[in-house]
Amino acid sequence: MHDADYIRQLRSLCDEFHVHLIADEIAVGCGRTGTFFACEQAEIWPDFMCLSKGISGGYLPLSLVMTTEKIYQAFYHAEIARGFLHSHSYTGNPLACRAALATLAIFDDDEVIIKNQLRAQQLATAVAPLAAHPRVRDVRQQGMIVALDVEPLVSEGFSRRFFMQALDHELLLRPIGKTVYWMPPYIATADELAWLGKTTLQVLDSVAG
Repeated sequence: MHDADYIRQLRSLCDEFHVHLIADEIAVGCGRTGTFFACEQAEIWPDFMCLSKGISGGYLPLSLVMTTEKIYQAFYHAEIARGFLHSHSYTGNPLACRAALATLAIFDDDEVIIKNQLRAQQLATAVAPLAAHPRVRDVRQQGMIVALDVEPLVSEGFSRRFFMQALDHELLLRPIGKTVYWMPPYIATADELAWLGKTTLQVLDSVAG
């Protein structure tokens, strides 16, 4: 996870040396960090932003790239030689776009961002017992994202064993190396988040001892 000040300094460096800043918000956009866009945490705006997944609520595949008006006008031209021509079989899929509009309406009508901020507090409570585990290091959280490292790594294949043990507990977790992370759905209840913390701890005890 990047510190907000790091992102601000990165924006400044890109401005100084005329480099485009690209924000990949495919996983962390659409309310995941506590603001709709993750870059809002640093109060900056990138030159390009990639979005997917959450923008359609996971119902239909949709991805998009947003950019500034200045960059857009640089390649928007009636002459084919100057225009930026890019397309594929599913460009402009109207059904996926309609799903995105419906999802954005839910964000407004159901106050998803505000509710996610409450769920983030519930996540912090759920991860507290894990933070006290002797094998756990570097617990970090940003909104509806929690990650922690398991050290020392017991042996090769830790992530696979953790994944399989979690499935035995009816929990879907896919560690990346030694890092266990949570990105629960926005509809998760307080009881479900508490169960997530309790069950993850049971899996950790089973795998790491």
